[in-house]
Amino acid sequence: MSTPTKAPSGTLDRVFHLSERHTDVKTEIIAGVTTFMTMAYILAVNPDILSASGMDKGAVFTATCIASILATVLMAVFSNYPFVLSAGMGLNAYFAFTVCGNMGYSWQMALAAVFVEGVIFILLSLTKVREAIFNAIPMPLKHAVSAGIGLFIAFIGLQNCKLVVENASTKVSVYNWHNNAAIFNTEGITVLLAVIGVLITAVLVVKRVKGNILWGILATWLLGILCELVGLYVPNPDMGFFSVLPNFTSGFGVPSILPTLGQVDFSALISGKWLDFLVVVFAFLFVDMFDTLGTLIGVASKADMLDKDGKLPKIRGALLADAVGTSAGALLGTSTITTFVESASGVSEGGRTGLTGLVSAALFGVALFLSPIFLAIPSFATAPALIVVGFLMVSAVLKIDLNNPFEGIPAFICIMAMPFMYSISEGIAMGTISYVVINLFGGKERRKTISIVMYILAILFVLKYILI
Repeated sequence: MSTPTKAPSGTLDRVFHLSERHTDVKTEIIAGVTTFMTMAYILAVNPDILSASGMDKGAVFTATCIASILATVLMAVFSNYPFVLSAGMGLNAYFAFTVCGNMGYSWQMALAAVFVEGVIFILLSLTKVREAIFNAIPMPLKHAVSAGIGLFIAFIGLQNCKLVVENASTKVSVYNWHNNAAIFNTEGITVLLAVIGVLITAVLVVKRVKGNILWGILATWLLGILCELVGLYVPNPDMGFFSVLPNFTSGFGVPSILPTLGQVDFSALISGKWLDFLVVVFAFLFVDMFDTLGTLIGVASKADMLDKDGKLPKIRGALLADAVGTSAGALLGTSTITTFVESASGVSEGGRTGLTGLVSAALFGVALFLSPIFLAIPSFATAPALIVVGFLMVSAVLKIDLNNPFEGIPAFICIMAMPFMYSISEGIAMGTISYVVINLFGGKERRKTISIVMYILAILFVLKYILI
């Protein structure tokens, strides 16, 4: 991304320090739109997942939009960073299928657990505990987190467009057009469009076209619309393939939030299930904490926001926005709100300030009234963006001294764990444990690189694997 040649001026520059961060209004708007486009899928996916717990889809949709707006605005106000927040993937699945499904909690009790988690996060943020954890992670691991997230989101993109599919023998494999020729017009064509979308986006990146990732999304979506209009793409809702044309049959009304608003149930705390309730709270807390820290590290590293000591200025504000968003989201009626890794797509477009986030927040507001348009954006159109952003983020590996095994091996373990274990937090856990153990046995000088916080984190991670 080239640096703007003309420094911005005016109120927005003074408020968001645009020129100081080498950006301008146009760049920030493009970055905000791009981030929103890459994560708009959450508005369709989150209601679908949480509805499995018995929650009203329309209410969850509205709650997700409002919670995303609130948390993202707070992120911009508290920290002036280009991070966008919404209901976290994985955490929503844990909410619906584990807490409400396997454990038998009502969704109201699950919302209460999310609310309590958010309150604990607020306290941890105000007491600098989360900030201390962030600052304690060594720079090689921070670069590894960024690179690992790159591979992780690229893998998510490959899965979303079904270019990578499950395989009984090899676990995963490439999509087989020959064996699936019968459903080419439903599934096969979308995979092909995603491949074309990756190439389009890559060419735009190579040509240094402004807004390349956003244009890649729109171009791929447009190709999908054309394919549907000529009959080359045939939607099949039973198979999970929907029309890419906006559906306005239900109008533009905002679905009622009343079915989920304020529906938190704390009865488990005064019953015999209080211990199970605390376990659920801890599970939400643990995953959210390290997913958020990992995302902040990765995206901030990509944007060169970390100082010479690897610290992120105003991180307390960023963490507080995340925490408040979680508690507010629970009261509104959605699962844990967290900083989205897709924020990296906006950063890759040059977004450097809270103005990027405010643009994304505004689009979440628009989505409330124009949901048919935004929900029509297919996963095969956003997948190329995630894949290309993955490439841009994995370049952080160049900042790691792989010739130094004390740094290189833990970094490699961290990078490897994120896509293979499908979790940012697992990557951080594995990287932390391996860094402490390897450097502990590396002699007096290497032991000096291990902070007290890193020792504590390593012990907690080990206990997590033993007890949970």
